[in-house]
Amino acid sequence: MAYGTTKALDGAGFSVHAGEVVALIGPSGSGKSTLLHCLAGIITPDSGTITYAGRRLSAMNDAERSALRRSEFGFVFQFGRLVPELTCVENVALPLRLAGVKRKEAERTALQWLEQLQVDDVRGKRPGEVSGGQGQRVAVARALVTGPRVVFADEPTGALDSLSGELVMRLLTDAARSSGAAVVLVTHETRVAAYSDREIVVRDGKSRDLEWVA
Repeated sequence: MAYGTTKALDGAGFSVHAGEVVALIGPSGSGKSTLLHCLAGIITPDSGTITYAGRRLSAMNDAERSALRRSEFGFVFQFGRLVPELTCVENVALPLRLAGVKRKEAERTALQWLEQLQVDDVRGKRPGEVSGGQGQRVAVARALVTGPRVVFADEPTGALDSLSGELVMRLLTDAARSSGAAVVLVTHETRVAAYSDREIVVRDGKSRDLEWVA
């Protein structure tokens, strides 16, 4: 995978299995986030094979990949990316609403996840009215609300203090494992990687394996 003449990935790859938490670690610019975006079908690599549940992502059209990201993949980003105009419970319910679930049912499920992530007390608040740690736990709830098979977390604690980060990671990994979801985690922090079952070092766009399976 290259951007112009710059190689972002060069023979990188690995496998991850259901219920496993895998951390992609390495210095800034090593290709970690690019690898995660390729695995999630957000960007298409120049070459190589990405296989999910027996299907090649490159063989899917844009609509199929988008549907996969809505239903079977969950995402947690460094700054949460919550919709500022919506309340926290509405943010968590949003993926279900986009899938056609009625509002009351979607918000009932969303509240259950807010309770599990210990932030049900902010259900009626908007993202700008909650702390960074609370907002990130709301983002984790949103990522898990559809019952995804894989959660992609890109520096999920990068904007948090150490105590808030530890809580977010504990709740994220516990909730994902209890639901059977795999987690692919990008981080450069050893304390965050410690929550994983396995670490993959990415350096100069290289790692091992060429295929992943969930």
